[in-house]
Amino acid sequence: CISTLIIMLVGDTYTLINYVSFINYLCYGVTIIGLIVSRWKKPKIFRPIKVNLLIPITYLAFWAFLLIFSLYSEPVVCGVGLIIILTGVPVFFLGVYWRNKPKCVNRLIESMTCWGQKLCFVVYPQCGSAEEE
Repeated sequence: CISTLIIMLVGDTYTLINYVSFINYLCYGVTIIGLIVSRWKKPKIFRPIKVNLLIPITYLAFWAFLLIFSLYSEPVVCGVGLIIILTGVPVFFLGVYWRNKPKCVNRLIESMTCWGQKLCFVVYPQCGSAEEE
């Protein structure tokens, strides 16, 4: 989020759209790869919607073409897009992977989460809230 704000202040909107479109293509392709791997490794689990594997494989072929063409035609934009994605790695390690955090770090993360929920008017559903009892 901070990286995007910096790019918006420094660069133009067209460049930001290029960064985000590359990131979107990358995430869509990884999602489709995950779908194919899930269908292959766990074929018996319940899926409310099941499509023929030819559809995601065809989509993946077009995705690979678009991604390779993007990397070839605009390597700098793709590199910046990858850097934007990689800025989430420290956040993941600080917020999710690091289990035995000090209480002050947990309080900071909880207050930032609460502030973000209030800012965006979203609340994560709570189990067993006081209103239900």
